[in-house]
Amino acid sequence: MGEPGDRCHARLAAQGLIVLTRRKFLGATAAAAGGLAGAGLVSSCSSVLPEPDVQAAGFGQDATGTVQVWCRAATQSGLTDLVKKFNASQDRLTVELTPVLDAQYVTKLATAIRGRSVPDLVDIDDINSMLFIYRDAFTDLTEPLSALDFRDRLSPGHLRLATKGDRVYGVPYLADNSMFWFNTELCDRADVDPDEAVKSFGNLLDAARKLRKLGDDIYAWSFPANSPGALGFVVQPMIWAADTDLIKGVVPDQSGDIVGNDAVRQMLELHRQLWVDGLVPRANFSDDASRWGSDFRAGKVGIFPSNYSVVVSASDAAFHKKVTPRLLSGPDGGAAFFDGGDNMCIPRGARNASGAWEFVRFALDLPQQIDLPAGGYTPVRSDARTSEFAAKYPLATLPLERIQEGYAPTTLSYNLLYNQPDGPWLQMFRRAVFDGELEAAMKEAQQNFDRILRQGQA
Repeated sequence: MGEPGDRCHARLAAQGLIVLTRRKFLGATAAAAGGLAGAGLVSSCSSVLPEPDVQAAGFGQDATGTVQVWCRAATQSGLTDLVKKFNASQDRLTVELTPVLDAQYVTKLATAIRGRSVPDLVDIDDINSMLFIYRDAFTDLTEPLSALDFRDRLSPGHLRLATKGDRVYGVPYLADNSMFWFNTELCDRADVDPDEAVKSFGNLLDAARKLRKLGDDIYAWSFPANSPGALGFVVQPMIWAADTDLIKGVVPDQSGDIVGNDAVRQMLELHRQLWVDGLVPRANFSDDASRWGSDFRAGKVGIFPSNYSVVVSASDAAFHKKVTPRLLSGPDGGAAFFDGGDNMCIPRGARNASGAWEFVRFALDLPQQIDLPAGGYTPVRSDARTSEFAAKYPLATLPLERIQEGYAPTTLSYNLLYNQPDGPWLQMFRRAVFDGELEAAMKEAQQNFDRILRQGQA
């Protein structure tokens, strides 16, 4: 969910671009996924490809030959280093990496499956895992996963996105999490305690009003209101923290949970108040996240919901000393974060599944996991939070300490619901926050969520 040279967040939407940045990934992916759904490509992609025998003696051990791995262009730099390290670690198995533009990933993989010529391993956006798992395109990895002695330390949010029934079809690889980031220098001047602020929406609003009083050029908060993917990444966890979601039920019987959902209402009311009271920059109205975080990194914003990459990777050590993260909170406290990132899955029909699994285990080893923050991501193993890790990456430890709070919706329609500029998520937010038509916005969103979920599950 990142890309070389631009470590800003990937859950952002933009359209019509060939060279994708992380900021532009999701909108294009949304279009691709939407097109796939409409054309029925994903539904027919699984064909009858044979499933590798993952319970065969010696599976994933001392494999030979070549392993073809696809990765998203956004995570290419990290995978390139990982592959080099793996290939240098032994001389019997060679991994060959093929980066695929994020906007083309779902389409290209579906086409490969239909053509019965698949890679041995795919490193895929975890939110898109379900599109293929529910079409029986990935190998059941339940048994080899259970054999890992750190199985219980893996990110449960990632695993939920790779699970159908009681079977698991993918393994977490890297995490991209959203949190509140507080500028402690501004908070000290405004007498704002981050721990108190996250106890309720009322406390957050009080903190925001104190911060805004610091000066005309100091804002309390900032959100990318014209980027559906980024907005969903940083705002939805404020609903999940109240143990609810905008979707209810399980695939294939999901529907929207918006009208009558008090947490959704309070989230919209909070952002409406931030806007009406002038606590956020006016530029938030049109912010497509192309410069996401620049105001926070410039020291002009007190509270900033975002990720490690945008805040830490894109700033220097002096700024790191001024920030502190907290998990996103709900109307009455609680805690949650978006469990974004990548899962690794072995497509049915893979020719060297054994070698692929050996590479997966290497990717999950602690030395490789502990290095992930250098690329803007966090590990997916809670036991990666060693003393060495905490000393080297002190601002990356929180999601590992609270890994159980990570979540992402399990649905076949995420991109259509949340990542498209004309999708119901962004429409609801903007109508409620900027137009003040909260009731109508929630009612309209309920109808559109129900329609899209019904079509996606047909």
